[in-house]
Amino acid sequence: MEPEATVLLHCAPWKGLREAQVHVELSARYNRKRVTEVEQHIEEVWKERVTQDPWLFNGAKFRLFSASLIPLSCNAVCGAGEIYNVVYNVKQGNRKGLGDSDSVTLHRREHGRELETGRVEMTEQSRRAFTQRDDKQNDIKGVSENGRAFEEERDVCKQQEIKCAQKDTGSHVHTEKYNMIIHPKNEGTSDSNCQKDDSVTCPQTQKETARAEHTHLTLQLGLTCYKDFLGTNWSSGVGALMRRGAAEFGDPQALLAQPLGVGGVLRTVDGLVVLLRRSQRVAEAPGLLDIPGGHPEPKAVCQGVNEDSIQVEQLAESAVVRELFSSVCTEIRDEVNVPLSSLSEPVLMGIALNHTSAGRPSAEFYISCSLSSKEVKEFYWQGGPEAHESTDIVFLSQEEVMELDENAPLWKELCPSAKGAVTLYRLVLPDKD
Repeated sequence: MEPEATVLLHCAPWKGLREAQVHVELSARYNRKRVTEVEQHIEEVWKERVTQDPWLFNGAKFRLFSASLIPLSCNAVCGAGEIYNVVYNVKQGNRKGLGDSDSVTLHRREHGRELETGRVEMTEQSRRAFTQRDDKQNDIKGVSENGRAFEEERDVCKQQEIKCAQKDTGSHVHTEKYNMIIHPKNEGTSDSNCQKDDSVTCPQTQKETARAEHTHLTLQLGLTCYKDFLGTNWSSGVGALMRRGAAEFGDPQALLAQPLGVGGVLRTVDGLVVLLRRSQRVAEAPGLLDIPGGHPEPKAVCQGVNEDSIQVEQLAESAVVRELFSSVCTEIRDEVNVPLSSLSEPVLMGIALNHTSAGRPSAEFYISCSLSSKEVKEFYWQGGPEAHESTDIVFLSQEEVMELDENAPLWKELCPSAKGAVTLYRLVLPDKD
């Protein structure tokens, strides 16, 4: 059985990323591709849904095109050298069966120029630091279509793995690996790019500070809407749309809405994680356990403009990042009914994919709360703006959350978005000292 959720990207080496470490690139080039027959299909689906559910309304959303983590050079962490300017873009693509299982394509960009992908092509300049494996070599592993690991061990310092989803069996997240270059444990190497000097050390605090300063995530975002989501990702014909996207545009997701959601793993001051029992009246995953979540809203960044008329050129990129991080707190306030003042700064754990809606992406955050579980429960039962979306609140200990996997009895009660968030929490451990 294919998994309902997988991890596209996680931020484990930094125990999550803060707002200042996340950037966005906005462009209409990152919007969904439009084809006349597909637009007609979307309109038909929307008309039918609105007839069934008259309260539905359309709304603008951000569309995730790709995510890029900029790695460090070992010298940059030590304070002696520049950041190695190579970006690995993580995109969904190259799906085998197009709709059956997921794979990840790594797009490489050097000095602002995106190169061909698949096996991660290298220029001669960067080949010294990044090389691909020849079948006869034993020191490098390359990315392959069947999901083999990509590990670069020559001409670089020891490396820290960042994992992004590849293929799954059951609900267990099986990951494809690519690497961020860091300088762990103050260890020198024999490589010419690193200083082999036992007298030169990088105190742990300096290393952590350097990583925070020089590592960031860039999200390439376009615009989409809820109507397009229902007519593409949520459509019964999504498999055909993905096959057509792959054939005509070289991208299975080209015709899909791919709205970027947000979710929050909320932990109380007494160490319990908050889950909500979804109402039977909601469209997705009724009756299952979920984390608080929703979507960042373009209208919050472009106030005074009709949602149908918002263009990416009207949006400030810094404001979009702010909305991405603040929207998860807003969703927690509206669904759990706790004051915003009780919530910590959100920490981005990574991005998960929901395969019950064709790999829809969601940015998953960790947020701590200054209230006890008893106080949170009291606020919840007072009812908030979105109280109708859930019927009960459930608290799990950290130990219970860490034991949640496909073998746990509670796993089947989690909706796909919660499975993705829990998996990221277990990988990133944002609250571990």
